[in-house]
Amino acid sequence: MIHFDFERVAQDGQARAGALQTPHGEIQTPAFAPVGTQASVKAMTPDQVGAVGASLLLANTYHLYLRPGEQIVAECGGLHRFMAWQAPILTDSGGFQVFSLSDRRQVDEDGVTFRSHLDGSVHRFTPEKVIAIQEALGADIIMAFDECAAPYDRDYIRKAMERTHAWAERCLKAKRRADQALFGIVQGGVFPDLRSRSAETIASLGFPGIAIGGLSVGETKMETLAMIELVTDVLPDDRPRYLMGVGSPEDLVEGVLRGIDLFDCVLPTRMARNQAALTRHGRINLRNAVLASDERPIDPDCDCYTCRTFTRAYLRHLIVAREMLAATLTSIHNLRVLVSLMSDLRQAIVEGRAEAFASDFRQSYRKHWSGES
Repeated sequence: MIHFDFERVAQDGQARAGALQTPHGEIQTPAFAPVGTQASVKAMTPDQVGAVGASLLLANTYHLYLRPGEQIVAECGGLHRFMAWQAPILTDSGGFQVFSLSDRRQVDEDGVTFRSHLDGSVHRFTPEKVIAIQEALGADIIMAFDECAAPYDRDYIRKAMERTHAWAERCLKAKRRADQALFGIVQGGVFPDLRSRSAETIASLGFPGIAIGGLSVGETKMETLAMIELVTDVLPDDRPRYLMGVGSPEDLVEGVLRGIDLFDCVLPTRMARNQAALTRHGRINLRNAVLASDERPIDPDCDCYTCRTFTRAYLRHLIVAREMLAATLTSIHNLRVLVSLMSDLRQAIVEGRAEAFASDFRQSYRKHWSGES
């Protein structure tokens, strides 16, 4: 019998350190998952992703359904074999991607009809089909089909939330594979009563893990944090909590303090392809001319391959020369920043100093953005 056991190792305030068991290994939480949208973390090999310490990857159901197709992935041995990644994998449901096709989709109570962004061909997702696609892909953690709505249209958000609840029940009934954990998704926009209702409903359905969706889609940071606090107060303590699509260092720290266990985001690798490096003190524009002869690493305190080996001057040279290696080296660094931040936060929780850790982090970030460092 395969179990997806989640154990809280320590708790400090609302912040939790835990361990989630999966068929492909343990995920120590809090954890950040790099995004491999099309079964590939952009500009990086699986070995490089593993070397930064990542224990979980995310792949995208919508994109893999369209190309190469879930059956091809299944015939090639499933995602783990297909992309040569033997640690845990999570696939999303495609709900957010369909939401983003606002001018190419039609939603009804049974599902969504949409046009491919690749060639305009017409497709249909229902809860049952989304589960079947994810079962063919073979990730360790799969997501219920949901409707992600813009944050402020209360009437539409209520309808989308109710559809999400109905679809969640259908996803549970459709699931067949015992070696996959199906997570439900909480919606409700920025409205406290809707968020509370959604959290209570999804929690009552018995999912082994629960995601918080529909945030970081246009609302303010304060609204995001308020919704996280509200939802985590409602969700059960014995199941992992996954905040979808959030990945800046400051947002990870604030999410962990409010009881979030898992995160994912394209931000670190997307920023790397746009010549920006993350640090715990702020962001660095690696194209900046002042770095042309700077012999320091991106961050002297970082232990990643890039910082151990190369200078800011070299990285800027690669960027100016349009060398592909620039994206790889900066992605290695950016992912290592987030993975190591989660590891250090976990240690702070175990030692009972999570708030002090966060306070030091916030102070350093304020200094950077105010020009004091």
